Amino acid sequence: MLHVPVLLEDSIEYLVQDINGSYIDCTYGRGGHTKLILENISINASLSSFDKDPEAVKYAEKNKQDNFRIIHDSFCNIDKYFDESSVDGIIYDLGTCSTHLDNPERGFSFNKDGPLDMRFDNTSGQKLSEWINTASKVDIMSILYKYGDEKHAKLISSAIDTERKDKPILRTSQLGELIKKIYPEKNTKNHPATKSFQAFRIHINNELKEFEESLLAAAKIIKTKGIIVTIAFHSLEDNIIKSFFKPTIKSFPKDIPINNEKTEQFRCLAKKIRPEKEEIFQNPRSRSAIMRVFQKK
Repeated sequence: MLHVPVLLEDSIEYLVQDINGSYIDCTYGRGGHTKLILENISINASLSSFDKDPEAVKYAEKNKQDNFRIIHDSFCNIDKYFDESSVDGIIYDLGTCSTHLDNPERGFSFNKDGPLDMRFDNTSGQKLSEWINTASKVDIMSILYKYGDEKHAKLISSAIDTERKDKPILRTSQLGELIKKIYPEKNTKNHPATKSFQAFRIHINNELKEFEESLLAAAKIIKTKGIIVTIAFHSLEDNIIKSFFKPTIKSFPKDIPINNEKTEQFRCLAKKIRPEKEEIFQNPRSRSAIMRVFQKK
């Protein structure tokens, strides 16, 4: 099982501006970005990588470099480990690690039969099988709309409700085939369950809320002129990024002769970088990636 980092060289070129600085890789995965950061910083620098997945942490612990540490925690808690204005660079490579999709036992993929789990940290929290068999039909429909933009959310939630009355939904293949069977469009480019599985994964792992909290924490601990690199894979993530980093505009009533005040905490260094055709050919999962780069003012 191999995870191929997206926009690897470009992201680290932006990130590492001081070879003696302090850096955070918020999403270790299988260490692609971490490895290249370590190759580009000195022994006097430091790198801390975060991951909720115990398997990722175990993999990272094989790296014994003195200037590196792996932290088993959500990236929403990064400000608990660093002082205010103490970090030179932070990178977010969002989305799912390929090893999650490729390992059927983790329950992320409709292409491989496995237990319906989907937790990044599979030692705690609620499995998808537990939630999907107890949540109300309305809640399931809401999650499909909100996190998957699934236009057939009502139809899918009704089918799930009917299925679980007969037998519990416990396997990825069971859920995937259920959605495929009732999906109105039969010749779609992507598997009919793609958006549903995305929505359920985001919900189970509280991905968007934790990302929003992490950006707030990152803004506290990043130094002036420090760099934040984000790599998003769908519009929900990218919209959070654009909203968070956009300037704040304070408007005054028309009868007050004062111009609107524009406040910028960060300036944008790279607005929308996408993988080149060659990278997409070598790694099709990179096709939806969007990288943005910001610097603290």
